[in-house]
Parts: sequence; structure tokens; C-alpha cells
Amino acid sequence: MCRCSRSHLVVAIALLATCGLGTAVGQQTAGEPRWLPATPEKLPRWRGFNLLEKFQLGSGRNPFLEEDFRLISQLGFNFVRLPMDYRLWIKGGNWEQFDEATLREIDQAVAWGKKYGVHVCICFHRAPGYTVADPPERTSLWTDPQTQRVCAKHWALFARRYRGVPNERLSFNLMNEPAGVEPPAYAAVVSRLVAAIRGEDPDRLVIADGLQWGRNPVPELCGLRVAQATRGYEPMEISHYQANWVQGERFPYPQWPRQLPPNGTLLGPSKPEGSHPLVIDGPFAAATRLHLHVLVVSSAALLVVEADGRRVFEKNFRCGPGTGEWKKAEFNERYKIYQNLFERDYVATIPAGSKQVCVRVADGDWLEIGQIGLAPVGAASKEAVLGLKQEFGRKPEPFRYAPDAPGGPLFGLPMQDRAWLWKTCVEPWKKLESQGSGVMVGEWGAFNKTPHGVFLRWAEDCLANWQQAGWGWAMWNFRGPFGPLDSQRGDVRYEDFEGHKLDRKLLDLLERY
Repeated sequence: MCRCSRSHLVVAIALLATCGLGTAVGQQTAGEPRWLPATPEKLPRWRGFNLLEKFQLGSGRNPFLEEDFRLISQLGFNFVRLPMDYRLWIKGGNWEQFDEATLREIDQAVAWGKKYGVHVCICFHRAPGYTVADPPERTSLWTDPQTQRVCAKHWALFARRYRGVPNERLSFNLMNEPAGVEPPAYAAVVSRLVAAIRGEDPDRLVIADGLQWGRNPVPELCGLRVAQATRGYEPMEISHYQANWVQGERFPYPQWPRQLPPNGTLLGPSKPEGSHPLVIDGPFAAATRLHLHVLVVSSAALLVVEADGRRVFEKNFRCGPGTGEWKKAEFNERYKIYQNLFERDYVATIPAGSKQVCVRVADGDWLEIGQIGLAPVGAASKEAVLGLKQEFGRKPEPFRYAPDAPGGPLFGLPMQDRAWLWKTCVEPWKKLESQGSGVMVGEWGAFNKTPHGVFLRWAEDCLANWQQAGWGWAMWNFRGPFGPLDSQRGDVRYEDFEGHKLDRKLLDLLERY
């Protein structure tokens, strides 16, 4: 109490009244929900959503909505994460001067969490010195001591403001999706921020996102008594199909479950990383139609298709400004060349009797093939379609095509399915959990351009895994392109619900888990 100024004391008293903090911890009035115990070592299986009213400065200074808390509670969920931009609660661009009006709007969200039985997790989506969004911060939280001091000052402000609110109702998520920093440097910053928080509120529950945009657990944090949050966006070709902020227009048409796609970025012979063809083994008993969906071409590239070493197709791509065969012309300032998005299909015919097909860049820089399709010429067989991933410099994995094979026409590639998700996205985090760190999924979902059926199949595999792991989750978002309300998907029959458009199939799935 001695560290609070008179103004802080006034705010604290007002917040006690607003949030109902006069009730002793653990004491509940009639009709109150049952709060779930939460510790850094063991997080409850919260389930809920991210609310984006203060997500970015450019989206406006919007207050949170009581209706969201009411509906989230009404539908049976119990968690919200508030990813916020610190620039919204500072004055005149001065990151050491705080805007009380904005802070009171955050207070109100905490109070609505209390009222509706919804845990509130406060997150710095843009922290002083770090963000995954544009524009980047002017200084680095990882290396600049002054920036670290300011970020710690912000977290200390929130810790003072909510001192005494029990961890069952409130947690702090330090920053969103750290990347571009080594674990020891990240741990040093987390240690400083945690010290600032616990200097004001010794028992506050703190959650730190994993590294590499939340993908990788960080054992270096285990001694700090913080929980950790992962993400549910793998594979991004499913979760971010057509999302322009991650160049999702380059992703192949989504399928789930799916064969793990080979690499479709083919490099020219002069590249130091090596030039490797995409190899398709046969034999091709009948003449076969091969379609290639070309995405980005860098400068110029000669694409060829060879059947048993004999060239059966070639296409010389040359990029430039203005309009052309491409869908979009883009000039790369760093390399001073055009790297244009084509988004076009090209067709080659593989002669009957061919044993092996090679697709390669015979000359020039590089290009991306996003999808291939194979079907016997003139037959009623359905085209076998395979989406390709884009990984610069990686040798494409060969696979085999056999149109009449009982297990499917394309084989020789591993599968991406629920078991793959468990091994890739759960097992590393279960190991962290065994070291005494609580785990949850801080964000997940799929953009509204992902086909609904594909999304639901993938989402159920994710949810089943997290249920088995005992982890909570927060979908991005509640209302909007990732969520169950007002998502504006083109392939969903929506229900009218409380003034919103409800994706009933998605809601039913979420409620099952």
C-alpha cells in the first residue's frame, strides 16, 4: 500500500467496487460460477476466445463489449484473452505516460469477467519493443535496456491495478508470439518482466508464449514459475489459407487429413542451395495429364517436364511490371527484381509407358508450384490432386503415382492427420509440462477462406488432442473470420442468433470439447 500514490489508491478503491473484490478470495455469492484453480505449474482446461477490441492501434480505440462476455458465458465457455496494443493506453505517443480512460475500459473487461464467470487473460500483443505486426517497433525489447525498463513499467502498472484479483479470474500473458530471439535472451527479458509484476503482486499468474511464434516450448523459463502458451495453427496451409498477412494466397488448396506435401519451390541450376527436381515415379501405363499450378516466379525461370529424360513440356516465364500473364506484379526492393504471382495452371502430357517424371527449373532463378494434378488422358478417373509446400532450398520428396492402387493414386509420402498433430504439436509441450510448467493453447483457428468441411475435420483433431492432453484453448476469434459468430464464410448456412450469424456446426464442435 505504501508504494501507491494517492491517485493509485483512488483507482484501486474504485476497481474493488467495480470488480467486486470486496468478496474474500474463494468466497462466492449465490449464483456465482465455480472458478477453476490456476497455478503456473498446472493451468485449468479453460475454453474460450480472443477479443480484439484493442488488438491494434489502427483499428480504433474501441471498448470491450459486455455482450461478448454474456454470450461466451451463455454458450458454456469460460475464458477470454485480450490481445492488446500498448500504444492504446499511452498519451501522445509517450510510452511512459498512461491514458486513464483506456485503462478504465480494460478494468471494465475484468469486471465483466467477474460478472459472467469468465477468466480474463491480459496480453501485450504489441509490447514496448516487440510485435509480430506491422510496423515493427523502433527499438528492441531483446537488446535495449531502456526498452526493457519501459516494458517492465507497463506490466508493473497492470500488476498494481489488479493486485488482489485471484488467479482463478485473471492472468497476464507477457507478449504475443516472440520470435527472432535466442532462448537465453528471451528468458532474461521474461525474468525482468516477471520480477516487475511480482514486485507489485507476488502471486500473479503469468503465462509466457513459446518461441518461434508460439511453436516451440522454452525450458529455460521453468525456473521462473511461469506457465507457457502454444499455438494451434499447424499446418498453416490449413489455418491461414488465403490469409494475405502471411502470403496465404501461395498456399495450396487445403485438404485434411492429407499426405505431407513435398516441396514445390524449384530452384534454377545456378542457385548455391542446389537445384533439385520434383520426381514422380510410375510406371505411367496410359498417357497421363499433369497439371501444374504455378504461384510465384522470381525474375525469370524455364520450367520443364521430362519423362524418362525426354522433355515433354517447357514454359519460359519472364516477370516484369504492369499487366501480363501474371495475376500480380511485385518488385523486390532488396534484389531489384520482379517476383510476380501468376496463380495459373499449365498442362503437360506424360506419354504412356513412361517410368519416371521430373519437373524442374532448367534455367533462371526460381518458381513455386503450389499444386499438381494427375489423371489418365481420356479416362473417367478423378484427378489426383496434391498440394505442395514452399520451403526455399529444400529438396522435394519423391512420390509415386498409380491411378488404380487400392490405397489411393498417390503414395510414398507420410500423412498429416491427428497422430501427426500429436507428435508435432503436443509431444514437445507435454515434455515441458512434465518439467513443472502449465500449458495452454493461446490462439488457434482457421481463416474463413479454408473450406468449412476441411476446417471442421482439422479442428476436431486439434480439439481431441488438446482434450487428451488436458489443455485449455482460446480460439482466434469470437466474432470474425476465425470464429463461430459473423465469420463471413462463403460455404456455411448460418443461423440467426442474438443479432449475429452463428456457425452452428462449428459451435457444436467446440461445445463437445
